[in-house]
Amino acid sequence: MSGSSATVLIVSDIHHAGPAEQARRGYELACAPNWPVRQLIAAYRGYYWLRDPLGNSRFFNAFLQRAGAADFVVANGDYSADSAFIGVADDAACASANECLSQMRARFGERLHATIGDHELGKTSLVGGKGGLRLASWERTVGELALRPCWQFAWGRYVFIGVTSTLLALPLLLREAPADEHPAWRKLRAEHLATVRTVFASLSPDQRVLLFCHDPTALPFLAELPEVQARLGQIEATVIGHLHSELILRKSRLLAGLPPIRWCGVSVARMSTALHRAKIWKSFNVRLCPSLTGIQLLKDGGWLTAQLDAEARTPAKFKFHPLPWSEVA
Repeated sequence: MSGSSATVLIVSDIHHAGPAEQARRGYELACAPNWPVRQLIAAYRGYYWLRDPLGNSRFFNAFLQRAGAADFVVANGDYSADSAFIGVADDAACASANECLSQMRARFGERLHATIGDHELGKTSLVGGKGGLRLASWERTVGELALRPCWQFAWGRYVFIGVTSTLLALPLLLREAPADEHPAWRKLRAEHLATVRTVFASLSPDQRVLLFCHDPTALPFLAELPEVQARLGQIEATVIGHLHSELILRKSRLLAGLPPIRWCGVSVARMSTALHRAKIWKSFNVRLCPSLTGIQLLKDGGWLTAQLDAEARTPAKFKFHPLPWSEVA
């Protein structure tokens, strides 16, 4: 590393579970309304997504041990298991997220920049309709966890920008919040949009943008902002998380344009509506940072690095670093 080049280390969807969350084995199955749904969720978890959602800590420890030197480090959201589905308003989830962020701050210091993921704020369970957005989670996220809703810094001709996907995509997600919290959430979104618009309007024409946005569902809403539309050509890459695996990203691209499905519950409505507008993702030059575990089917997790040239004479060179399950104790 030198003054004319830099290494960026990127990690996402750590989903660390501390002791209190570890004690909640079977928390997803407990949301299922009946035996057939429990069997379906067990099969989905066991063979496709992730059999042990509370077992990610060993992958996080392996990452901390193996991650090499870097000038900048970006964590792209989702630091706890969110086992109560209400984000860090839940004491156990907050403790997990705090442990995760504290360990990264100890390891990387001021080089660490962290975005806010959807699981920090709460997300309705896949079945059973449990949980959702909570204002108390927002207050703890920006207070106790000290995460900034929008952050930016410049290096050479590059500008790094981190945004909060849940606020950007709030029109789609607001139904998951208690009705009496809706006005406060709308105010938070308006403030966030104003900040994002100011950040993009302040870019000079020769600057290149590395954008960090946890959930790509937010990108069509971001594209609606005139200041962002005017700078789309300057966004060299948008690093997303949320999808956990390149397989999911490929499927999302294949299903882009799918009509929204509103009769199968909140989760299906959320995902299908996101896919309906997914063609816009291409304009942002999306690149996925998978979860450290990947998915059960492929065991394809890991993290990214990017090599940057200060003058941006060549595009950022991204590299995926796999974390094989067989090598994680």
